[in-house]
Amino acid sequence: MEVKAVTRYLRISPHKARLVTELVKGKSVEEALTILNFARKKGASLVTKTLRSAVANAEQNPNIDVDTLYIKRIFVDEGPTMKRWRPRAMGRATRILKRSSHITVVLDEA
Repeated sequence: MEVKAVTRYLRISPHKARLVTELVKGKSVEEALTILNFARKKGASLVTKTLRSAVANAEQNPNIDVDTLYIKRIFVDEGPTMKRWRPRAMGRATRILKRSSHITVVLDEA
C-alpha cells in the first residue's frame, strides 16, 4: 500500500533539490533520514520534512508497518517562477528568476 506526501511552493530551485533526492531514492526510510541528516545542503532539510510527513501519513493507517517503509518514488517538479529585475550598468536591467519546487515522496512497504 502506497503512502504519499507533497510539499509545494518551496523556495529552492528544482535542480538543487534534485541533487538531494537522488541520494535517497530507493532507500529505506531510516537510512534516508540518516543520509539527509548529514547532507550539507539546504534541500536536505526540506526533503526531510516531506519524508517525515509521508511517514506520519502512513502511521494513520493501521494496516501499514512503519518500520518496513522504503522510498518507492521521490521527485521534484518545477513550481512557479518569480521574476525580478536588477539594475545594471549604463541604465540596463537584468532579469532574476527566483525558482520554486514541488517535492513529492511516495512510500511503500518492503
